[in-house]
Amino acid sequence: MGFRKDIMSKRKGDISRRKFLEGTGAVLAVTTVAPSLKPHLSAAGAAEVETTPAGVPTTSIRLVVNGAEHSAVVEDRWTLVEFLRDHLRLTGTKIGCDRGECGACTVLLDGKPVYSCSNLAVWADGRTVQTVEGLAHGDQLDPLQQAFIDHDGPQCGFCTSGQLMCAKGLLAHNPHPTLEEVKAGMTGNICRCSNYNHYTEAVLAASSQQTAAADRGAGRNVAANAQGSGSRRVTPVSTRSTGGAR
Repeated sequence: MGFRKDIMSKRKGDISRRKFLEGTGAVLAVTTVAPSLKPHLSAAGAAEVETTPAGVPTTSIRLVVNGAEHSAVVEDRWTLVEFLRDHLRLTGTKIGCDRGECGACTVLLDGKPVYSCSNLAVWADGRTVQTVEGLAHGDQLDPLQQAFIDHDGPQCGFCTSGQLMCAKGLLAHNPHPTLEEVKAGMTGNICRCSNYNHYTEAVLAASSQQTAAADRGAGRNVAANAQGSGSRRVTPVSTRSTGGAR
């Protein structure tokens, strides 16, 4: 009986279910009301939020992004993907793992595919960056983008921009890759829809289109050279017939 009294006396200091629910209701009420307080913030308060905190080092950088020159003052702690998305509003570059594992944030830095979540913005000073927004020319898609569409590459689409930029860098370095070379070159980009076969098919198709275009260009050059050399051969004959040979 004494043991039971001790337990009951200890329970008197515990929070009752009624008190718990009353406290929870108060928290919910504050949470519900809180957003309505935001518009009443003073302009000075808003400015303080946007201003770089005191003591945070900054650096002025100049870089070229998708062919356009940019000058900016960046915090030394900003990653390249943060600068591109939050400050240049180039949101085509996605943040997936944010630790250099998934490849969703891949961009070209001086033509080389890199994880922009693992590169600081200050490291891009004096360099060129290309994002997925820089592939198309107006309404004209890049052949690689069209190949991705034709071969059903994008599924959920979240990794697609990173896949495109990785493939773009691969084809710039190796215009005629084999299937194994494409697989190796795209290894650092994860597709959670597991659509890897379609992505590799698209890259190979884009490579074939580049080869065909190059062959057509070479054929036109050969024909033009042949036509030009043929006209040059005619000239001496005409000259000799008029007695003007050297």
